[in-house]
Amino acid sequence: MPDFKLSASLEGHGDDVRAVVFPNPNAVFSASRDATVRLWKLAFINTLAYLPPTAQYPEGLVLSGGQDTIIEARQPGKSADDNADAMLLGHAHNICALDVSPDSRWVVSGSWDSTARIWKVGQWETDRILDGHEGSVWAVLAYDENTIITGCADKMIRIFDTAGNLRGSVKNSDDVVRALCKVPASNPTGAQFASASNDGTIRLYTLDGRLVASLHGHESFVYSLAALPSGELVSSGEDRTVKVWNGTQCVQTITHPAISVWSVAACGENGDIVTGASDRVTRVFTRSPDRIASPEAVQQFDQAVKESSIPAEQVGKINKEQLPGPEFLQQKSGTKEGQVQMINQPDGSVTAHTWSSATQEWIAVGTVVESAGSSGRKTEYLGHDYDYVFDVDIEDGKPPLKLPYNVSQNPYEAATKFIGDNELPISYLDQVANFITQNTQGAVIGQSQEPTQAGGDPWGSERRYRPGDAASEEAQQPAPEPLPKVLPQKTYLSIKTANLKVITKKLQEINGKLISEGEKGSTLVPSEIDQVVALCGQLESGKELADSPVLEAGIPLVFRTATSWPAANRLPGLDLLRLLAAAAPFVATTEYNGENLVSGLLASGAFDAPLNPNNAMLVVRTFANLFETAAGRDLAINTFDLVVNGVKTALANSGDSPNRNLTIAITTLYINFAVYITSEGREQTTESAEKALILLEELTKIIVNEKDSEAVYRGLVALGTILKAQGAEVKSAAKEIYEVDSVLSRVSGSGAGKEPRVKGIIQEMREAL
Repeated sequence: MPDFKLSASLEGHGDDVRAVVFPNPNAVFSASRDATVRLWKLAFINTLAYLPPTAQYPEGLVLSGGQDTIIEARQPGKSADDNADAMLLGHAHNICALDVSPDSRWVVSGSWDSTARIWKVGQWETDRILDGHEGSVWAVLAYDENTIITGCADKMIRIFDTAGNLRGSVKNSDDVVRALCKVPASNPTGAQFASASNDGTIRLYTLDGRLVASLHGHESFVYSLAALPSGELVSSGEDRTVKVWNGTQCVQTITHPAISVWSVAACGENGDIVTGASDRVTRVFTRSPDRIASPEAVQQFDQAVKESSIPAEQVGKINKEQLPGPEFLQQKSGTKEGQVQMINQPDGSVTAHTWSSATQEWIAVGTVVESAGSSGRKTEYLGHDYDYVFDVDIEDGKPPLKLPYNVSQNPYEAATKFIGDNELPISYLDQVANFITQNTQGAVIGQSQEPTQAGGDPWGSERRYRPGDAASEEAQQPAPEPLPKVLPQKTYLSIKTANLKVITKKLQEINGKLISEGEKGSTLVPSEIDQVVALCGQLESGKELADSPVLEAGIPLVFRTATSWPAANRLPGLDLLRLLAAAAPFVATTEYNGENLVSGLLASGAFDAPLNPNNAMLVVRTFANLFETAAGRDLAINTFDLVVNGVKTALANSGDSPNRNLTIAITTLYINFAVYITSEGREQTTESAEKALILLEELTKIIVNEKDSEAVYRGLVALGTILKAQGAEVKSAAKEIYEVDSVLSRVSGSGAGKEPRVKGIIQEMREAL
C-alpha cells in the first residue's frame, strides 16, 4: 500500500477540532471546542455521527452532542440558524460519544452521566438506557443491528444487546477506555472489534471477550480509532500522531504540528482519512495520486511538522551529551515504522526525527523545547520545574495537596496522575482536568504567563479549589463548597449555573418545531418569544430581579412552556423557571392558572409515571432555589407536605436506581429545609419538630439506598444539621426509630464512606447523637 499524503487542510475553526466524520468522498464534518459543527464540502475539497440518507432524510443527518446534554440531529443542508430536525433529550451530563447502527434504525450515545442510551430514528426519545457503568462512557460502538459495545472510564468494556441486556464484559486494561471501532473481516488478526486506552495501547478482541492482539506504538493516550476499507486500522492520539496498522504492524506514522490529534475518521468509499487536532485544523490524507494536495501545500505541512515545538516533558529526561549528532541520520536506519530518534544539533538544540519504512528515511518532526507558557519563572516541586503548582484542598484542617502542571501537558494526563498519586476517587478526574484548563487558559508555547487576578478565578482565590463529583452540573460549580465540615449547615444552597443563550435558543427551536407539527395551543407567538428573550437578558445580570413589566409578562410564559408543552419538550422552560425561582420573588408570589408555583408544577405531572428524570430534577431544583428569596422561603415552607409527598412520588417512579442528578437535587432541597427549620433565632416549635422527623425518615431512606458519593454527602449534611440543632426528642427518634447509627455504619462501609469529607461528617453526626 502507498503512504497517505496530505490532501487538504480545512481551516476555520476557532478552537481545538475534537471530532470528525467522513461519510462520503464529497463531505467532511468536524466539531470543535468553538461550539460549532462545520460541513466541509470536498468537491476538491465535545462528538459526531452521521446517519446515511433515508426516504425521510434524503441528505442524511448529522448528529452532534456536547456539554449542553442535548443531541441535535440536523440535515447537512440546513444553516446554523435553522431549527434542528430533532433534539434528543435525556442525558444528564456532557455527551462524549455517538454512533449509528448499520441499518440506520437507531443511534447510541455515551455520556459523563455514566450511561449509554439507545434512540430510535424518527421517534427521537430514549428507547433503552444501558446502565451499570461506574464512570463516564467515553466510547460507544453500534457493532451490528443487535449489538452495542461501550468503553468506560471504569476501565471496562461492556457488550449489550439492543434490549438493554448485558451480554458480557471485559477488563480492558488498568486505564480508561477512550475509543472503539469495528474491525473489518478482512483484517488478518481475526478480531471483531478494537479498543484504545489511556495507556497508549490498542487491543483487538473477539465478541466473546477474547484478546487477539495488542498494538504498541503510541507514546501517550489514544483518542480515536477507525477502520479502512482495506481492512487496516487507523488511530490518533496525544503523541501528535496518526498511525496506520496492517494486522499488528504499524505501516505508517503521520506526525501533526499539534499537541493532540483528537479524532480520526475514514471514508468508506475511497479510503481517505480525516483528522481533527488541537492546532484547530482539519486535515484530509489520501493514498490516491489524483487527490494529493499541491506540492506547495504538502511542503508547507511537512515544514510545519519540522518546525513544531515538542515540549521536553513529552519526551522525558534527555541527556543531551549522550545523543548522536546529525551524522546518525545518514549512517543508521530505523528498526520500525514510527521509531523516534533524538539528535543533538551543532547549535545545541535537540531535534526529533521519525523513521519512515516506506521511504527508508528519517523525517524531522520538531525541536524539543523547554516547558512552554512561561517567561522563565518556574516553580520547583520534588526536584522538577513546573509552570504551575496548584494547591488542592481535599480535607479541612489538613495541608493542601500539590498539583504540578506544565502547559505542554494534557490536562487529563496530569489529573489522572494527581488522582493516582494521592489515591483519590476517579470521579474527581473531569473536575480536576477542568480546573487545570480554566486556570491555565490561553497558555501556549512561548507565551509569558501572568498570575491570575484575584477575583477573576472562578474557583476561588490563591488558585485553590475543593473537588466534588464532576459528574453532575452542580458539582462542577462552587455549590458543594459552602457545605461545612462543622455542623449544622447554616446557609442555603442553590443551583443557578446555566448557559442562558443555549437555553433560549433551545426554547425557540422547540417552539418552532411544535408550531410546524401543528401543536399551537401552548406555543409562543413572536411577541411572546421577544418577552421571554427580554426576561433572559435581565436574568444574565445575576442580581435578584425586582418586579417589572418584563417579569410580569415573561414569567407566566415560561411557566406555560414548562408545564403545558409535551413532556419531552419542557426542558428549556423548566431550566429557565429554575433560574427565575432564585432570582425573582415574583415567581413565588404570583398565581399560575389559579395555583401557586409549587402546586402548579406538581399538577403538571412532572413527578408522575412514566417519570422523565430530567424534568423531575429541574422541578426539584426549582423548589430548592426558592430558598434564595424571602418570598420563596415562605412558599416552600408553607407547601412543605406537598413538596415532600411530590418528591416521594418521583423517587417511587424512578425504579430501583434513581437518576443521580435527581437525587442530588432532592438532597439539596432537603438541606435547605433543614437549614430553615434549624435557623438561629427561629423558635423550635412542635411543627418544626414534626418537619424534622419527616425529613429524618426520607433522608435515611435515600442515604441507605444511594451509591453516589455527592448525593450521600448532601443527604448526610441535611441529616446532620437536623441532629445537631434539634432537641432530645428528635435525636431519640433518630436513634430508636430511624436507626441512624446503623445507617452511618452502612455508609462507612460503602465506597462513599472512603471519602475524607464523608468520614468527617459521619464522625460529627456520631458525636451529635
